[in-house]
Amino acid sequence: MKKIFKGVTTLAFVLSAFNASASDAVLNIYNWAEYMPADVIQAFEKEYNVTVNYSTFENNEAMYSRLKLLKNKGYDVVFASTYFIEKMAREGMLAKIDKTKMHHLKDIYPGLLDQKFDPKNDYSLPYVWGVTGISYNANNIKSNQITSWNDLWNGKFQNQVMLLDDVRDVFGMALKTQGHSINTTNEAEIKQAYEKLRDLQPNVVVYNSDAPDVPYVTGEAMLGMQWNGSAYEARKEMPELKFVYPKEGSILWMDNFVVPEGSKNKELAYQFIDFFMRPENQARVIEEYGFPVPNKKAKSFLPKALQNDPMIFPIDEEVNKGEFTNDVGSAVNIYEKYWQLLKS
Repeated sequence: MKKIFKGVTTLAFVLSAFNASASDAVLNIYNWAEYMPADVIQAFEKEYNVTVNYSTFENNEAMYSRLKLLKNKGYDVVFASTYFIEKMAREGMLAKIDKTKMHHLKDIYPGLLDQKFDPKNDYSLPYVWGVTGISYNANNIKSNQITSWNDLWNGKFQNQVMLLDDVRDVFGMALKTQGHSINTTNEAEIKQAYEKLRDLQPNVVVYNSDAPDVPYVTGEAMLGMQWNGSAYEARKEMPELKFVYPKEGSILWMDNFVVPEGSKNKELAYQFIDFFMRPENQARVIEEYGFPVPNKKAKSFLPKALQNDPMIFPIDEEVNKGEFTNDVGSAVNIYEKYWQLLKS
């Protein structure tokens, strides 16, 4: 995902700055901003008597470039989306995770493991996952008007649609409407998606991945693309915001723990990952951000109202219709070419 907040690329803060008993041990985390509950990080610091430095990036590309620049050193736990992990592992950027140090693997939903991007989960373990679907303001739009990605092209919605500022999500949506895989490497299909997206432009009011709940809350957008967790955040301020799993199938994504090959604190990194995979800590992630988590037992730690919230937890049928975003190799250049054309 992906990205709940964007634009702070070098911010670092020490969550235990006021903890005089902290040891000299330091764990360096590199993640999207506002993506981990601060109280859980503080609990880790207290339990293991360490200091956590939390630095942020704006997107996978920025994270990848910085790790390359630093020769995979300087960070101990990093977060990466599915389609970057295969590339990073292939380029020797990631250490193999010692799964004997992980005590909650048996509780992970099986469908989130052994994915194409990391078939044996040698280099990654899931942190959160989610769905890219459609949000709309029910005060202005009727539910029967929004069931499909194609509904965003309706001429009635001129200058009302928000798109995520994410090439793979946006092209994935268009590819889904045309019956193609969101991971196609066929330039003719990608070009066809571009041409359809070009037809959507009169309806588009904004591209936003910084804080994609905000255009709905402020009334700038009435409908459009949305991550389910961001819809959950927006709903806190506007109960009239609804979330739809499009009938063509949603775009699925997953953000993952990885350990850079150059980490000097691998054992501590494993402890951090294992700590965050505890069901009670995963439940805090759900409560804070509204994204589903991999540990099946986390639900039991949630308030009753959230345990079966369809905005957070899609039913199996919706998941089965969806498709995870995978690495497309050199075809990423084709996507970028048409993305730049679209945005220009």
